[in-house]
Amino acid sequence: MENRITSLFQIEYPIIQAGMIWASGWRLASAASNAGALGLLGAGSMYPEILREHIRKCKAATSKPFGVNVPMLYPDIDKIMEIIVEEGVKIVFTSAGNPKTWTPFLKEHGITVVHVVSSVKFALKAQEAGVDAVVAEGFEAGGHNGREETTTFTLIPMVREKLNIPLIAAGGIATGRGMLAAMVLGADGVQVGSRFVASEEASSHLAFKQMVVEAGDGATRLTLKELAPVRLLKNKFFDDIQSLYAKGATREELQSLLGRARAKRGMFEGDLEEGELEIGQVAGLIHEIKPAARIVEEIVTDFKKAKQELPSF
Repeated sequence: MENRITSLFQIEYPIIQAGMIWASGWRLASAASNAGALGLLGAGSMYPEILREHIRKCKAATSKPFGVNVPMLYPDIDKIMEIIVEEGVKIVFTSAGNPKTWTPFLKEHGITVVHVVSSVKFALKAQEAGVDAVVAEGFEAGGHNGREETTTFTLIPMVREKLNIPLIAAGGIATGRGMLAAMVLGADGVQVGSRFVASEEASSHLAFKQMVVEAGDGATRLTLKELAPVRLLKNKFFDDIQSLYAKGATREELQSLLGRARAKRGMFEGDLEEGELEIGQVAGLIHEIKPAARIVEEIVTDFKKAKQELPSF
């Protein structure tokens, strides 16, 4: 399955396991890489030395390429970037910030850089900043999202029309059919997050994984746009947010309710009532917790089957 993405990362399949907070530790990243995808460590939920530990364990667990996803709002971003260079990481996905800030530094150290965007405007800015590829993430995605509310089905062809560098589609993709659809629309590969949350190797709490498996159509909602838009499973915490909105809550009141460590409390510690439970709309297609290797295998098999069926249309 060779194309621009497999060549760029030296991987077997153009599938990237998203670097999600509280889910993407070394076990998941190495398992995804060993299965032929590109595994990513989620640095957003790691202190610098914890990230160093995960990088070293990932190196020991796989001889295949893997990378690190770095939200650039991270308070210790300088230390994180230093560790990435010191540990010889070859691939970095950046998000939640200006790609011009760190792309030159990373490129100077021979690192392949990919930036995550939610609009054509920011895709072009990333290309101008010198990144090697762009992830265009639609409104369906879990976790923190773009304010534009542009769906993947619309976003990918619009970005493809303007972009010259490789394009990775994200948001609402959990199957091979979804992967094929994204590539027909112009993507060179896909980034898959929510499907890997419900994997055996994900570091997210089993109770959260089970809630994802049980989620159906309409189980998630985008909220907290005044702070940073985030897609959540509906639970008591989500209901409390809605109650505040109904009372005309201020930004400060919403921030007070959110507090600190809500995501860790929900996704990592398993508090399904008071925790922040980030997942994409595609949770409705996830019905079982499986090994990461099996998830990759099923996506590839489903992709090939759907591709063979295309002539019948």
